[in-house]
Amino acid sequence: MARHVVAVLALPEVVGFDLQIPPQVFGQAARDGQPLYDVRVCGLERDVPSTAGFALRLAHGPEALAAADTVIVPGTHYVPARRDGVLPPALHDALATVPAGARWMSICTGAFVLAAAGRLAGRRVATHWARAAELRRLHPELEVDESVLFVDDGDIATSAGLAAGLDLCLHVLRRDHGAEVANAVARHLVVAPWRDGGQAQFIDRPMPADGPGDTGAVRAWAVEHLDADLDVAGLAARASMSVRTFTRRFRAETGTSPHAWLVAQRVARARRLLEGSDLPVDQVATAAGLGTAASLRAHLAEQVGLSPLAYRRRFRRESA
Repeated sequence: MARHVVAVLALPEVVGFDLQIPPQVFGQAARDGQPLYDVRVCGLERDVPSTAGFALRLAHGPEALAAADTVIVPGTHYVPARRDGVLPPALHDALATVPAGARWMSICTGAFVLAAAGRLAGRRVATHWARAAELRRLHPELEVDESVLFVDDGDIATSAGLAAGLDLCLHVLRRDHGAEVANAVARHLVVAPWRDGGQAQFIDRPMPADGPGDTGAVRAWAVEHLDADLDVAGLAARASMSVRTFTRRFRAETGTSPHAWLVAQRVARARRLLEGSDLPVDQVATAAGLGTAASLRAHLAEQVGLSPLAYRRRFRRESA
């Protein structure tokens, strides 16, 4: 079976950190010792300068785009897209060779390139929080969300700045091949398989001043008790805070609300149970704290577009 081709498009000046993320994540992904992706770093020209003080000699030219199942544009200082919101004809022509049905992804300011190419029109997208206003100015038709680490819109996926590219690529790998493969790659890279919250926690703004402490200990406790009847009032009491203070601090630290965070943690546990256990779906829902099979079905469909049984069939590895 042919491997899924990932074309990583380096445009000058490319952000070197961003450029290395897709080859590291998708290049390491394997099952039973067999690579799952064919990663090709390409450009309009073979020699591309970076923002890090070194130049790159790329292995592939623009012809790699014509074979791509996924195209990823890393962060870049590419002037036509970043300053003027347009692309020159040569790049338009190269992008036009990408097969219909291919998945498009961007990391950080790579979103400026996809937007200039018309790929993001009407979409909710992410970019680095410090560049969100620039993207809105150039492309007012976009819904730019600087509060999240990434946005997965199915055939289009965009991430926030720099390390958020790891979050997006691991998420896409998990969506393609399940948690076991993604977790193995994360262990190799010595990073967390997923991070809580969004990039709002990294935006340069002061923490709320009212109330002592943080919510980290309560979050750690909640992860161990997801099957319990948890609510915001109970978590706030455990943190010795008022509900208002707890909610403000929680959002400042994680970039999301306590309720949304709990749902995300519960769905993540349900996915691990569906992949790694024989529990019936209703018992998975109970163990994950989602209550009923119907609730699990709704949340899983919203996040990954699959029913619990379809998810288990797709990602469960049968023992030999």
